[in-house]
Amino acid sequence: MSAAKPGTATAPADSGSFDGQPSRWLRIFAWASFVLNVLIIGTGGAVRLTGSGLGCSEWPLCTPGSLVPTAELGIHGMIEFGNRTISGPLLLAAILVVVLGWRIRRQRKDLFVISWVVLGLVLLQAFVGGVIVWEELKAVLVGFHYTVSLIIVCVTAAYVVRMYEPGGDRERAVPRSFAILTHVTTLVMAVVIFIGVLTTGSGPHSGDADVVRNGFDATLLSHVHAWPGYLLMLLTIVLLVWARRDKLRPAAWLTGLLAIQAVQVAVGIYQARNGLPPLAVGVHMVLASLTAATMTVAVLCLKKPAVTEH
Repeated sequence: MSAAKPGTATAPADSGSFDGQPSRWLRIFAWASFVLNVLIIGTGGAVRLTGSGLGCSEWPLCTPGSLVPTAELGIHGMIEFGNRTISGPLLLAAILVVVLGWRIRRQRKDLFVISWVVLGLVLLQAFVGGVIVWEELKAVLVGFHYTVSLIIVCVTAAYVVRMYEPGGDRERAVPRSFAILTHVTTLVMAVVIFIGVLTTGSGPHSGDADVVRNGFDATLLSHVHAWPGYLLMLLTIVLLVWARRDKLRPAAWLTGLLAIQAVQVAVGIYQARNGLPPLAVGVHMVLASLTAATMTVAVLCLKKPAVTEH
């Protein structure tokens, strides 16, 4: 679903400075940052779901004395190293967004702050990834690692959408009651994701056969995870009907949110009834990040650029 471009002035193709609008290259790398952060959730899931979590036994090296996997590590080493390799372009994209945004930092303080948040979280992820290897894939650390990745996806999505709008003050664009219900829905989504992380941490896909799980009952948690999930979908339907009826700003994004949730629920039911096939679990993980990102954008749409009087 593409971001709207509500009547902003167009900056020169090779500059992002004189009118305070992001340059073409800044937009390219902002999109790259978002896509790469979604992609690394997918590859991270592949690492976990194929039992390749310790395919590289060291960090930042893959093995003692070797940056890249050796032939003895086999396919698991290649999968784990492939996931690590994406971290390089991902970090580079985050750095370039900060650098390219420097010229418009005064006009677009919002974008500049967000870019630093993304870079800080990416660096945190690199450190956490190393600790996970050193601690041999402890479930709580792996869950935290995934959660931070999901947060980064949300923040990069916020950057992408905000860069197509003018900076400056913003004002509420929806009724207060609609905004409150939207924030309640966001809270329910956070609960769904948190329980989902715990559920995955108690399930069979640990990343390595010798990893100890978090000790929770996976079957019970799967039901507990589903209950707020259905509530989330119901709340989204209410918001969508309301937004469509009153032609509110978040309507288009709520449509996309409901569509993703419907697929997510279908995948969740399928994997629960078919013994958690790895591919379905991986799809479920990626869809969770896209759901959260779309919810983030819907929340941003509760406000609009303030109209200034000249």
